[in-house]
This record gives sequence, structure tokens and C-alpha cells, in this order.
Amino acid sequence: MLEVSHLTKSYKKTKAVDDVTFSAGQGEVVVLVGPNGAGKSTTIKSIVGLLRFEGEISIGTYNNKALKAKELLSYVPEIPTLFPLLTVREHIEYMALAYGKAPDEEKLNALLKRFDLDDKVDKLGDELSKGMMQKVSICSAVIVDPEVIILDEPMIGLDPKAIKEIKKLILELKEANKTVMISTHMIEMIEDLWDRVIFMKEGKVIENIVRTEADLEDLEELFFKITGDSDE
Repeated sequence: MLEVSHLTKSYKKTKAVDDVTFSAGQGEVVVLVGPNGAGKSTTIKSIVGLLRFEGEISIGTYNNKALKAKELLSYVPEIPTLFPLLTVREHIEYMALAYGKAPDEEKLNALLKRFDLDDKVDKLGDELSKGMMQKVSICSAVIVDPEVIILDEPMIGLDPKAIKEIKKLILELKEANKTVMISTHMIEMIEDLWDRVIFMKEGKVIENIVRTEADLEDLEELFFKITGDSDE
């Protein structure tokens, strides 16, 4: 469903991402991990179309720059940004309409309740805490029923209940045969979620491990062993 082939992105003379290739299939939860500066965010921003790059990225059968590809994809950025004068409900409704879909009120209300936003539906974007903004961003991404959802550090700033709910949501998306890609530093949070983990360092993929083919180890220990970084 998601194919990244020979992705390269340079900033002046520095290669932030260097010839990166991987894929993510339907019903697969793929986790992108690596130390700071590994190239994870640049990879994510290239996939969702925020950066120019060399190489090829496809979503379904479409090049990621095509409108048809964008209709299949939704994205939760690391730093949520909301319209200051739209309410919580209006944000989620607007996202559905932007994808050409009538807002599913039953699904919308269930998401609001699930993430403890049902008593904040009339709050404006600039009245929300970062954690609440993150929840709105997650709801907005899910309401469009994407085939591929990209989550960049989705659990930062969330309370324990919301973290529990997003983990359940990820497994539900997997069960619905959606492709889920997560970029995170919080390895312990995704220990029970991943089907494939892609380790990046210095702009390169240094290991691509499929859970069903791996000798299962503690993912955090595996991270330190593969990247060569110390946990001390």
C-alpha cells in the first residue's frame, strides 16, 4: 500500500535521507525508529508531500504527489496546528469535507467521547492545550477513513488514558486492513503494536525487521543493539 523507493533528501550539502527503500502493506503496523537526526521526520514529511525529494513514493497505485494518493492518506504531525477560530467539532467536520466526504456524525461523536473531547466541542483551536490539540488532530485523521495513516510521535503530550485509546485505535485500524506508520522515540509505547520495525541512523535504513520473522527481543534492547547507541 505504501512504497518508498530510493528516497533521498538533501539540505544543501547534507543528506538527511540517503537512498531509503521500504514498504508497508495493508493491515501492517510499521514503526520507524532511530536516534535524533536519523532522518525519520524528513522521511515522513516526504511521504505526506511536504518536501521535495529524489526517488519514488507511491500510495496504493498512485504517485504520492497525485490527488488520488492524497485521498488515501491522512497524517498526524508531531506538532499539531489547529485553526484558531474553528471549534473542535468544526475542525473534524472540516477535515471530512476537505476529503469530499460528509461528516459521519455517529463516528465523530464516538471519537469525541473516546478522547474526552465531548465536553469541549465548542472550544476554539487557540483555547486548547497541546494534548487536546493532539487529540483533535488524531480524530481529524481518522474521520476521513484513510487507507494509510501516518502518525509522527502521536503519543507525546497525551495523558495515560488517551495513550491507551490511541494504542487500541491503531490495533483497530490494523484489523480493518489499514496501513499504519508510526514514527516515534517512545519505543516502550509501541512494543505490543508493531508488525515491522524500520531502524534508521544517519539518514539510512540500517535494519528492517518483520515481527513474524524475528527472534523476538525487547524492542528497546534491540534498538540499542542495532543503532549502537548506549542506554546508559
